Amino acid sequence: MRTLHTDLIIDTVKEMCISANLYLAPDMDAKMREAASEEDGELGKQILNQLIENLEIAKEDKIPICQDTGMAVFFVNVGQDLHIEGMNLTDAINEGVRQGYTEGYLRKSVVADPLLRVNTKDNTPAIIHYDIVPGDQLEITIAPKGFGSENMSRVFMLKPADGEEGVKAAVVQAVKDAGPNACPPVVVGVGLGGDFELAAKMAKKALTRETGSHNKAEHIARIEDEILSMVNETGIGPGGLGGRTTALAVHIESYATHIAGMPLAVNMCCHVNRHKTVVL
Repeated sequence: MRTLHTDLIIDTVKEMCISANLYLAPDMDAKMREAASEEDGELGKQILNQLIENLEIAKEDKIPICQDTGMAVFFVNVGQDLHIEGMNLTDAINEGVRQGYTEGYLRKSVVADPLLRVNTKDNTPAIIHYDIVPGDQLEITIAPKGFGSENMSRVFMLKPADGEEGVKAAVVQAVKDAGPNACPPVVVGVGLGGDFELAAKMAKKALTRETGSHNKAEHIARIEDEILSMVNETGIGPGGLGGRTTALAVHIESYATHIAGMPLAVNMCCHVNRHKTVVL
């Protein structure tokens, strides 16, 4: 049984909050540059190059890559042979968020009540998804999520008869409906299967995959590529002003489901698709 103290978890989460918001993940940076080189629309290429320039300025000046530094979302894999000593794990993660967003001068965007709308002033509480896994390590993935793209999320409770074509049509329709509001170019996260809430969780987690990676299932990987082509044929383009680069990638996560349904969730993230993983 390995022991891990929450002091280290707090410090780690604090650093993750700051670095994820100041520096674009390497996989996203590479995809943005690839898109700029391949975009054949004059305006689209200009916008992509401006976005890349902004990212470079943010890195050099150590300022956030987007003014919306998001709601802090975490996917946490807890090893079943790990003993956590100190604070409650959820409290420790929230303390790390509080310190990171305060000391990093990141925008605090969380309100304590959806209707009363009073800001918590430290960007807590975070949204934390836990999984118990084999081993004695703690794997923490942060995905600060801005709500320009979050507000464009969709859930479709498809019928089994809708099949593969129904899946592709629903995802493309969600991107079309979002238009410029999700700040394209986007990464499209898709959750397929499970039930209502699991589909949404999978769609969010899909955004944390290495950008452009494929689902291990061959038929799902093929659908990812086909949807990406369909999305980029919409002509929405960078900034919603036209071009071939509406999406940088489509990531689908899938799970078993009920014989009577086929839940499908779509969660997009803008060109600053922030994610970082640390293993303790």
